[in-house]
Amino acid sequence: MTITAKQLLNTQHGEIYSVTPDSFVIDAIRMMNEKEVGALLVIEDDRLVGILSERDYSRKVILNNRSSSDTMVSEIMTSDLKTVNPAQTIDECMIIMSNNHIRHLPVVDGDKIVGILSIMDVVKSIISEKEFIIEQLEHYITDTT
Repeated sequence: MTITAKQLLNTQHGEIYSVTPDSFVIDAIRMMNEKEVGALLVIEDDRLVGILSERDYSRKVILNNRSSSDTMVSEIMTSDLKTVNPAQTIDECMIIMSNNHIRHLPVVDGDKIVGILSIMDVVKSIISEKEFIIEQLEHYITDTT
C-alpha cells in the first residue's frame, strides 16, 4: 500500500492558494493568515515561479528590518523550487522534504500545478499507512494462531 502525492492531494480541500511575484508581502501574509496556511505558491502567467513561506518572511523581512508593505514577493520568495509529480510516493516526498529542509512541496504535472503538500500532510499520511500495516499484521497473527 503505497500512497502517491496525487492520492494524498485528493483527500484534501483541493484549493491552491497563490500570489504573483509583484504582490506586496503584507498582502501575501494576510492571505496566509486568512487561509491558515504556512506557504503560498508564486504564480506568474499560469507558471509556477516560486514559493513564499513563513520562513522566507521571518528570515528575509523581519530579521532584515524590511517593511512588509514596501517589499514585493519576488524579492523574498524561494525560486529554486523542489517539486514532485503526482505519481511520486509519499515516502519519496518525505525524503525530498527532509534532504532539502523544506516544509512545503509543490506537486506539478508537466507545467500544470496540481497542488502543494505540507510536511504535516506527509507525516500524517505515513503514520496512517504504518498504523494500517500494523493492524493488518496483528489480524494476521491472531487469525493464524
